[in-house]
Amino acid sequence: MDYRVIKENDLFMLSDKKGNIPQDHPYGLGLYMKDTRFLSKLDLKVNGQDLVLLSSDGANSYLSTILMTNVHMETESKLELWRESVEIERKRFIYDDVLYESIKLTNYYPKPVTFQLSVHMDADFMDMFVVRGFQHGELGRRTGNINGPRTVSFHYEGADHIKRTTVISWDRQEETANDGDVMFNVSLAHGQTETITFTIQPQIGEVKHRHVSSPQAAVELLQQSYNAWANRITKVQTDYKPLQSLIDRGLSDLRILLTDLGYGSFPVAGLPWFGVPFGRDSLIAALQMLPFAPEVAKGTIRTLASTQGKAVDPWRDEQPGKIMHEIRYGELANTNQVPFTPYYGTIDATPLFLVLIAEYVKWTGDLSLVRELEQSIEDALLWIDRYGDRDGDQFVEYHQESSKGIANQGWKDSADSVVHRNGDYAQTPIALSEVQGYVYQAKQGVAELYEALGRIGEADRLRKEAEALKVKFDEQFWMEDVQYYAIALDGNKRQVGTITSNPGHILLTGMLDEVKAEAVARMLVSPVMFSGYGIRTMGAGEAGYNPMSYHDGSIWPHDNSLSILGLSKTGHQEEAGVVMTGLIAAAEHFEYNRLPELFCGYDRSIGRAVLYPVACSPQAWAAGTPLTFVQALLGLFPDGIHRKIHLSPTLLPDMNELSVSNIAIGDGILSIRVERAGTELNWSITENTTGYEIVTR
Repeated sequence: MDYRVIKENDLFMLSDKKGNIPQDHPYGLGLYMKDTRFLSKLDLKVNGQDLVLLSSDGANSYLSTILMTNVHMETESKLELWRESVEIERKRFIYDDVLYESIKLTNYYPKPVTFQLSVHMDADFMDMFVVRGFQHGELGRRTGNINGPRTVSFHYEGADHIKRTTVISWDRQEETANDGDVMFNVSLAHGQTETITFTIQPQIGEVKHRHVSSPQAAVELLQQSYNAWANRITKVQTDYKPLQSLIDRGLSDLRILLTDLGYGSFPVAGLPWFGVPFGRDSLIAALQMLPFAPEVAKGTIRTLASTQGKAVDPWRDEQPGKIMHEIRYGELANTNQVPFTPYYGTIDATPLFLVLIAEYVKWTGDLSLVRELEQSIEDALLWIDRYGDRDGDQFVEYHQESSKGIANQGWKDSADSVVHRNGDYAQTPIALSEVQGYVYQAKQGVAELYEALGRIGEADRLRKEAEALKVKFDEQFWMEDVQYYAIALDGNKRQVGTITSNPGHILLTGMLDEVKAEAVARMLVSPVMFSGYGIRTMGAGEAGYNPMSYHDGSIWPHDNSLSILGLSKTGHQEEAGVVMTGLIAAAEHFEYNRLPELFCGYDRSIGRAVLYPVACSPQAWAAGTPLTFVQALLGLFPDGIHRKIHLSPTLLPDMNELSVSNIAIGDGILSIRVERAGTELNWSITENTTGYEIVTR
């Protein structure tokens, strides 16, 4: 990727590889908090000249290290600074909503050197929707800058009447400082090093003089939080290094993306543009993380319950009981110029909310959360039947009401993503195949929860509704001629017959019978759908197929992950292994072996995986994808209500060992080791304090 991003909780910085923020950069580089850009310019120069990049390390998205040097500087035969004389190391991290940046200067010239280091900064306080070119509207105004000893602050009053301030301080006496242009005269003996540290604090509301930790204390506290995370989560060790690297990267990225709004940690969708609560994205990422950190699911559930729909509001596509799609906090949202306060235009977040609750209890046995959220659960079920099923045909459909909302409201939410085989776009209301599976799984899952709470009559009713949906789904969505399910029914109840990845999600829901599950599994790994690097969003050869598109032929790791879990759960572990192997191979073509949000759907025969140009990285549900590999390889599906653990361990062809320890299930932990000895595959449980019965397939 051509940018560097660091994040901690609610603050993130997006810069170029040199660590700079060029003014008016087309990609919207900057320092952001609450959807506002608090730093729109940051340039570092020596004697007024740009620096030469040596290395730029973005492996850890909480600590960035950039190494640079000076260009050759000579005027009229007078040497000012020999090339590569000064090493400039920039290190930056975020802690407690403060950006810390240290600039370490080292002289490698054989004699003393003198030069001017200049830092050029500005803040435009632009709303993220405006930065990205999506919206324009009434905005606020800059209200001036204040210069002080070793400090400068930029001030803004928004159209929402909220004051926003960026306070910048540094720890060395400058030569001059004027409205964000700071000059330091530096003299260094041979081998001498000097460090200048900046702190940058975004502030919302009245400016408050707050204590800022020393850089040393702040980085130690930040590191301690990462160490605590690493010690708490499930541990994985395998001799298959590409998989080990992918798992380690995924766990690290997920920690970066965790945020807490007061209801417990949950994953924001991704960086740089989706570092906010999302319904669908956060729910799926939390689902992927259940074998590693089930408490994240609890935080996600509580966070989304706190914003559950209360009223019928077409502007925000809101209805009572509905789970939000996305919430924004910037100036345009606060003044109701965009409907994201929050916006509810998602058809799948509400059933996925119920699915996550049920799955969380299967992993933890924690029925207390169900009791706490009984009203939220009832409201979500009511939304499915009253508002989700718009015409009473048992299927949940979507239709955009908001003038500034989203037209397609499934996970493939681009305007061209639901297309008939003749190339016509489907007209709303649209009933997506995977959403019906989520509803089935939600009702079956809640039925088990209700039964455990003694609500037998309601449990029976939900099971009957789920079974009726299953029958009707097969009648209306199955395409006998291609032995596969349609992606959707359009507004005229016609099948949208394009071959897509959507039906792969249904494998995990339990809604398919054995014969249909076999047909879906076969299609997913066929040359039409499987590129060699992953399952395409749309089959090659379809009218809408385009390997370069966002949703019509590209490959999304999270989309694959749900199919992988479903393949494992339905006993198709060979097919699951094929898909996992493809994604592992794809990751080797991306920076830091990190699976991005998506990549192009070209066939593997071209020799490399091709990154989609503006894919987010890290993205939560892409980072969570390798975690599902571990669950799928173990065939691990616990049932906390009935106190059972279902297991069917296997290994990928290039693996000989897999050890997974400290898996939190119920009130205990489970540890498993799988080994290959020649042609034999052996596995053993090395620790089990759960008290659950082990059931093998």
